[in-house]
Amino acid sequence: MYTDPTKTILVDADGVLLDWMYAFHSWMARHGYEIADPDDYKVSNMYNLETAEGNRLVRMFNESSAIRRVPPLRDAIKYIRKLHEEYGYVFHVISSISDDQYSQHLRAKNLRELFGDTVFERYVFLDTGADKDEALEPYKNSECIWVEDKPENADLGASLGLDAILMAHSHNIGYTGPAKRVSNWKEIYKYIVD
Repeated sequence: MYTDPTKTILVDADGVLLDWMYAFHSWMARHGYEIADPDDYKVSNMYNLETAEGNRLVRMFNESSAIRRVPPLRDAIKYIRKLHEEYGYVFHVISSISDDQYSQHLRAKNLRELFGDTVFERYVFLDTGADKDEALEPYKNSECIWVEDKPENADLGASLGLDAILMAHSHNIGYTGPAKRVSNWKEIYKYIVD
């Protein structure tokens, strides 16, 4: 299924590789929405919307052409390229973006253009907001590094025997679970190579 578990890093895309929130906020502003609570993880709370409307807008954004130009998160490009080019690591993306094939194509294209053609060995695209249980199951007890920004998904990885790392954001500031919480990719890089 994958090459070498000691050289495979599992990653979420939004909030780990890509600054989805920045792109989404820009898109929402263009559509006339104002942020009510920037620190809330749920879009409905963030924009003071009904849950169904928040979910609809997230899906709309994820299936729009805007998903093609989501910028990288923090220092992701520098350190992911270093891990790949200098140490031979490959990355498997597990992203709950959409079940729409065109959206998935645009996501993969965005990632390849930012990080390079050889960094990502595998893409697993799930429906918007979908759980990652089945996608992570094949890696059970592999001790692969799993980088995620959603606490529940980081904890899921840890429970499956993965080396779970939680990318710090305001929505996970109070995290106290088993995953190692980091501020950026430089910390992940040092954790791996030191």
